[in-house]
Amino acid sequence: MLYFLLILFMITGCASDSAEQIKIATSTRFLGEDYMTQGKHIAALKELLNAEKIMPHDPFLHYDLGLVYMALEKYDLAEIHLQKAIDTKKDYTAAMNSLGIVFMRQKKWDAAIAQFQETTNNLLYVTPHFPLNNMGSAYLGKKDYTRAEASFKEALKAKPGFVYAIHGLATTYLATGQSHSSRQLLDKAISKDPTVQILHSDLAKTLEIMGQSSGAKAAWQRVIRLAPDSGLADEARQQLE
Repeated sequence: MLYFLLILFMITGCASDSAEQIKIATSTRFLGEDYMTQGKHIAALKELLNAEKIMPHDPFLHYDLGLVYMALEKYDLAEIHLQKAIDTKKDYTAAMNSLGIVFMRQKKWDAAIAQFQETTNNLLYVTPHFPLNNMGSAYLGKKDYTRAEASFKEALKAKPGFVYAIHGLATTYLATGQSHSSRQLLDKAISKDPTVQILHSDLAKTLEIMGQSSGAKAAWQRVIRLAPDSGLADEARQQLE
């Protein structure tokens, strides 16, 4: 009887220790996520790697590690951890979409497209406009403009007014010589929300191609007014000079 109680104590003690370790590791992961939101990626990585020692099979932890490595432009490591997240949690659509983005950053267009397609095929994914837009960007990278246009339009069908899809579609129109279609698209979008800087940048490029230099100049000036410290504003100043 004493031997049985000793074994039971050891088992329950180990279980208690394990639960406490997982609790600590989860708190460590949350701390890493806080650092991520602050843009402190090295600090985030340190906390997440500590958590991984205790929870090596946690899909959410591998997802976080994938995002941190992607922010640090360590795409090979990001790919490994995002794939682990997907392998552990088969329906992890956020990880699928992020893995597609990693493939895009490496210009692995076909792999990216396949990943985004798998994500959009999941009917439970509540934000399909994201992978649809990303798929359009991948097709744009491949210079497959027909499929790029179709993907951006599908993204806009899923979420009308989605700025990134409007930008992608306008870029596709310009790449295929459809400047008038780009102008119509951008005029409509800007009339609904005139505060989106990137759309004024797209409009300036469209008007330049159409030979409307005064309109292009006014659009570049709006880009600067909307966000004077942004990269787009720097581009606008270069164009105006």
